[in-house]
Amino acid sequence: MYKILLLEDDELFASTVEDFLSDEGFDVDIAIDGEECLELNFKKNYDLYIFDINVPKINGLDLLEQLRQSEDNTPTIFLTSYKDKDTLHDAFLKGCDDYLKKPVDLDELILRIKALLKRNKKQFEIIKLSDTLTFNPSNKRAYENEVDLNLPIKVLDLLELFLENKGEIVTKNMIISKLWTTQEEYSEGSIRVYINQIKKLLGKEAILNIKGIGYKIEL
Repeated sequence: MYKILLLEDDELFASTVEDFLSDEGFDVDIAIDGEECLELNFKKNYDLYIFDINVPKINGLDLLEQLRQSEDNTPTIFLTSYKDKDTLHDAFLKGCDDYLKKPVDLDELILRIKALLKRNKKQFEIIKLSDTLTFNPSNKRAYENEVDLNLPIKVLDLLELFLENKGEIVTKNMIISKLWTTQEEYSEGSIRVYINQIKKLLGKEAILNIKGIGYKIEL
């Protein structure tokens, strides 16, 4: 059963959402302010957050920012009466995945929830690279016979990039954007080293060099 944490200070509306989602098979906890929401979050692991923005103590935007900074990437939907583009833009910058404006259509809410959970589950499924090798996107680690290979983070970032674009060309600019921040300097030599480490892991034929364009993974 999926567990949902609902942050909503309108108790009547929160109860209505809780009843609706419970009937749909979800386990729902309610917090009426940001601090209570944090306390519940420390006690349980949730599959989805549904946050109102304008709540007491810690508002929904600041709360989500705190959670994202602590590497909590739980999918999040905002329910909000705000209609200005700046607030909605800020919500996505803070890390929300979707939003619905109040008054909320509960049938639309359940569709958004199911789509987000389905997408998130697919995103974090274990990827089988060979009979013995696997890649876990949730913690970004590669394993051989379930033993962590402790690969360098940039090699894992590059492997993730290839897997996200399986069967498609990965350009040099895509690699640079994935592996280095705008403040960091990159080198052609480093890219080749990381490519060769992945070839060593998967086999030389696994990574095709598309001359002058980029690379493509073939698994």
